[in-house]
Amino acid sequence: MTNTYRDSGRAGVEDEEEFVDVLEERRHSSDLGHAFRTFNPQPYKGAPSCSTADLNKAVLESQYLCYVTKEIAMETKSSVEEVREEACGILEEMSQNLQLGFIRLMAYTLTKVLKRLFTSINVNMEGLNALQQAIQETPVILMPNHRSYVDFLVISYILFTYDIPVPVIAAGIPLAGMKMVGEILRRSGAFYIRRAIGSDKLYWAVLSEYVKTIVKKGFAPVEFYVEGLRSRTLKSLTPKLGMMHMVLEPYFKGEVYDITLVPISISYDRVLEESLLAHELLGVPKPKESTTGLLKASKVLQEDYGSMNVNFGRPLSVRRLCQGKINRCQYNLIPRDLPQKPSAETQACVNWLANLMVRIQEEGSLISPWSLMACLLLQAPTAVLTEEGLLWHQLTEKTLWLRKLALDFGARLNWPGKVPDSDVMSSAVALHHSIVRRKAGRVYLLQEEKPARERPVSQEEGVIRTAAAVLMLASYRNQSLHVFLRPAMLATAIHVTKTTRRDELFTFFSFLQDVFSNEFIFIPEKSSQDFEEACSLLKKCGAVHISHQEVTVSDAGLEVLSFLRALLQPFIDSYQVMFKHLCEERVHVFSEKQFQTAVRNLATKLILSGELRSYEALSSDTQKNLLSALRRLETVTKLQASEQNEYRVNKDAVRRIGDILCGTIPPQMLQTAPDARL
Repeated sequence: MTNTYRDSGRAGVEDEEEFVDVLEERRHSSDLGHAFRTFNPQPYKGAPSCSTADLNKAVLESQYLCYVTKEIAMETKSSVEEVREEACGILEEMSQNLQLGFIRLMAYTLTKVLKRLFTSINVNMEGLNALQQAIQETPVILMPNHRSYVDFLVISYILFTYDIPVPVIAAGIPLAGMKMVGEILRRSGAFYIRRAIGSDKLYWAVLSEYVKTIVKKGFAPVEFYVEGLRSRTLKSLTPKLGMMHMVLEPYFKGEVYDITLVPISISYDRVLEESLLAHELLGVPKPKESTTGLLKASKVLQEDYGSMNVNFGRPLSVRRLCQGKINRCQYNLIPRDLPQKPSAETQACVNWLANLMVRIQEEGSLISPWSLMACLLLQAPTAVLTEEGLLWHQLTEKTLWLRKLALDFGARLNWPGKVPDSDVMSSAVALHHSIVRRKAGRVYLLQEEKPARERPVSQEEGVIRTAAAVLMLASYRNQSLHVFLRPAMLATAIHVTKTTRRDELFTFFSFLQDVFSNEFIFIPEKSSQDFEEACSLLKKCGAVHISHQEVTVSDAGLEVLSFLRALLQPFIDSYQVMFKHLCEERVHVFSEKQFQTAVRNLATKLILSGELRSYEALSSDTQKNLLSALRRLETVTKLQASEQNEYRVNKDAVRRIGDILCGTIPPQMLQTAPDARL
């Protein structure tokens, strides 16, 4: 089972896996004909469709919800009827109302929109055929990554096009508040979940019973984003486990024989919200979802967003995946209908599965030429990009070098085969005209237009303007980061520790995983496999020689190792800036907001003085990831009594992590220290 994500269908350019453009036929036939054609899907075991009223009735009358309702009534000294009434209200707010008429309306509207936005939407037919088969045999959970608002209904659109049951989709409650649109989405299969549920016992009970009932009835696949939120950085987010627990519980309790998980990798040549996302990362509030906002955003229809690629992963059996990982007998000791807190073993299994799904999503994503170019552009000094420009021939030569390295590392590339390479790269730069400009044989990073006002732009404002462009570029680099991450960590370990001993390099590699576990996705308890993979890939591209006890750098490997180190450096530099802030004398107790403001000010100052090259320290996601990491490592603790989400910092522990990261504390010390893995 260790290599489940390895055989999930990785491919390079040379693989002939069939991807079909679902828009091709739509460009040559009637949109109305497509929307109103016969739709004849084959659901799980021929399960009959389930009306909203029947589904809600089954949820409200379930023994589980009746038990919880009585329990809450006793705890709150309310009547059972009052609590039940509240449960009805929650269900009314939440429930989907899937109707074929609205699916047809959605199909017609989306066809018009998608043809304007994208040159193609490429889908792998092998994965789609496997999904069609799986849906007839077991309840199916669709698990796409989440990179754009466009993700939301594209899966439904593809399944409708190929006569596969349309899913019910977990969506955030803000969408429900959009006039008309919220109701159209509800009738297209969306069920709405509140963002902050906290310890609302009744809400949790209604939601979990609702999800479990859909899974058990099997009338439609369930679709949810395991990352919980749309990624603002275009790299994978640490999975959220609440929904994962809910969809798996019917299997754990033996209420269904098996459940099939289908990871789906969605990747874009260009993301609609690229500028919006970069500004959100810099602290500009996210616009509230509204119908008016949607109509105002219609100007995006005038832009070209290239290709969208949807890769349906191999269907995975939960029964097979969980073999030897969980003892389901524990669920026989308590009646199925009673609330049961998941055991540590169950939580570990669900966490492992969630991380595995995200890794498979990463492995299945198609990487664009622009993502490789972004990796290289970001390794040039920002001043060069904004003022002098990078020589075009240098960028193209290095991109072709990087393409070979990416293929050596097993990446799936979306690189057109029948077009000259120079044209492919020219098209990529032209598509991203909002970020870069090519002029007189050079490529320049575009900064935001200066605001129209009398007052000159301050240096600090100049940093933020540049940061918006850099973070947009970084988001496209992030699309391919997973391909290079493990070799980059080993390259960093070799550089920082100055050792050739495998055991010492592994210790530092594991330390990096510990520190960056909230930044990147690592499958729990797989450090040694990740390290072996890094060694194997660096050996494969000729960068290192490997013996039983040593890893030594080859002369030919310096270019590869230098590139890989530079890929990880912005994250290391950003974390060091935040460590520096936390170790300052005056910092003892702080709120998350105070931390973010102070770090942004410090990073801006260091960028202006030339001490810091990385603009990623300004990103709120990087700041939140570091705080989460330090809480996990118990060097920052949340104050229980605090209403402001305040934290206390252990400066010595933070200083020690910073010292290990820059090599002041050697790996031998890590191996002997009692808290070697922090």
